Amino acid sequence: MALWDRFKESAATMQTQLVARKNDLKSGAFRDASMAMCALVAAADGTVDPSERRRVAQLISGNEVLQNFDAMDLQRRFEDNLGKLTADYDFGKVSVLQEIAKAKKKAEARAVIQIGIVIGGADGDFDKDEQGVVREACFALDLPPHEFDL
Repeated sequence: MALWDRFKESAATMQTQLVARKNDLKSGAFRDASMAMCALVAAADGTVDPSERRRVAQLISGNEVLQNFDAMDLQRRFEDNLGKLTADYDFGKVSVLQEIAKAKKKAEARAVIQIGIVIGGADGDFDKDEQGVVREACFALDLPPHEFDL
């Protein structure tokens, strides 16, 4: 099986796992870490173009697990994190990773990483920059990246 086919299958499996745990993923820490992760993946290459911003916003609003939360609140949190990353990427990245680290509860931590992978692969290309920031988030959450094939 080709690498991309394995990745698509893995992302679909992760989304299914997230939906199965939807009722357990209602905390503020999960909400905040998920939006920080979405912003980190969107800005992984150091820039965020308007089409990428729209694509991630659509994915956020359409994700069944994130429907536990108010869409406007999620959008605001996503934009706040993007603002930190676009103002000063390196400093913003530290702040965003700290936000992600607040979700260290095991089920929530894994779910945040899975959200990052699903968002990263949504455009058909989970590139090295995106994989790298998701790997860094694994370290922030004390999760081994190899569990996610990173």
